[in-house]
Amino acid sequence: MANQSDKLPWPGMTRGFSFIEVLIAVLILGIGLLGVASLQVVGLQNNQGAYAQSQATTLAYQITDAMRANRQAAVAGHYNLAMGDDAPTGNSVAVQDLQDWVANVRQLLPDGQGAIRVTGGGEVRVRIRWLDDRTREDEAERRRTYEYATEI
Repeated sequence: MANQSDKLPWPGMTRGFSFIEVLIAVLILGIGLLGVASLQVVGLQNNQGAYAQSQATTLAYQITDAMRANRQAAVAGHYNLAMGDDAPTGNSVAVQDLQDWVANVRQLLPDGQGAIRVTGGGEVRVRIRWLDDRTREDEAERRRTYEYATEI
């Protein structure tokens, strides 16, 4: 009867993997999985930044649409708001619009703040600021600003 090793392609060769081969394969697989995980983290950070930018754009459109619906009050300066100010108090339509808008900016954007300036000619400038990119420690580098200018 023939020996089992006689059926192997080369004499003295054994079947299976050595422990070193398995360790090298696991190491290569681990490095690849770490690369995929880091790509996932970067992708999530970029998506979060894009989401915040989209929210800022939507908020700017929201307040300018409200000003178009209440143009007389907007041109009279009732919608003017400095960066970081609280919404005014009262019962007018402009005050209600500003209260809703400031609450939305603060709720939807991390450390969100907004400013609105309306000139007598109906030119509107909306600025929205928020903190983004949590990987940097310097707050000035993390602060993002969206500016929108239009006429009502």
